[in-house]
Amino acid sequence: MVPDGPCRFLSDPDGPCRILMDYSGRDGPLVARDRNHPGRVPVGEQVWEPFTHRPLHVKSPRSNCLWVSLKSWLSELVHLTCYRICARGLSATIRYHNRENRPRTGGICVANHTTPIDVVILANDRCYAMVGQIHGGLMGIMQRSMLRSCPHVWFERSEMKDRHAVTRRLRAHVAAQTKLPILIFPEGTCVNNTSVMMFKKGSFEIGGTIYPVAIKYDPRFGDAFWNSSKYTMVSYLLRTMTSWAVVVDVWYLPPMSIRVEEDAAHFASRVKSAIARRGGLLDLSWDGALKRGKVKDSLKEEQQRMYSSIISMGTGWNGSILV
Repeated sequence: MVPDGPCRFLSDPDGPCRILMDYSGRDGPLVARDRNHPGRVPVGEQVWEPFTHRPLHVKSPRSNCLWVSLKSWLSELVHLTCYRICARGLSATIRYHNRENRPRTGGICVANHTTPIDVVILANDRCYAMVGQIHGGLMGIMQRSMLRSCPHVWFERSEMKDRHAVTRRLRAHVAAQTKLPILIFPEGTCVNNTSVMMFKKGSFEIGGTIYPVAIKYDPRFGDAFWNSSKYTMVSYLLRTMTSWAVVVDVWYLPPMSIRVEEDAAHFASRVKSAIARRGGLLDLSWDGALKRGKVKDSLKEEQQRMYSSIISMGTGWNGSILV
């Protein structure tokens, strides 16, 4: 067991003495400081944890760093291998463009959202830390398994309603520059890949560099859109696997940062427009959640005013239609 910080208090189970183990050394033995019995404890010697009296083995910081690096390398290798196996099971043909703009550690990758397969498509070329709500069923089993080997950020349904708690956890992840880039779909729902809906501004309040990605599926070989109100996850996957192929283009856009004069909402709109323009999609300001909920009266009134202005511009003073 390796301590979390540079030093840690340990105790001898057979006596009351306290020992402060100093982990500041790079090689060789570590210093054991005690008021009555100063001395040195060689690396590998067994000491005892206070209260629980579990045996601990002293390890050098260098061996710990090597173990963490090896674990991260193996995790990324296994993730890439598994995602590529999944892509082959879906008969996916993926074309990546401008790979020099791929997201880097400490950044945030945002993309338009069509299907859960978006994750498989993007993770074939780079490992990401996923962000989302914990689901049940097959999706939940996959999420819990992924969390054991990679620092993904999953939220309970109750936490998703607390916007400040979500932002706080994401900021802590981005602040650690060594962690994988976060993958976020700001639309918050799957859209049929003909347009890009409104981006939620919460993803752009975290800070850090934004790496936009545009994803465009070719509908000639199969419809990749997941209509969650019509298909379950399993039935959708079976439907996709039995289609001709999943042909998709992925464009990595240059990294973007918030400007001094703009807020998070305007920054989100600017990133959305860049993704829509690059992917050849319609840039819409509507909330994608409208497909599940009741349309607000304010939105109806806004559309009515727009339609009324169009009608008034096309008629004369006496109501006759101008040609």
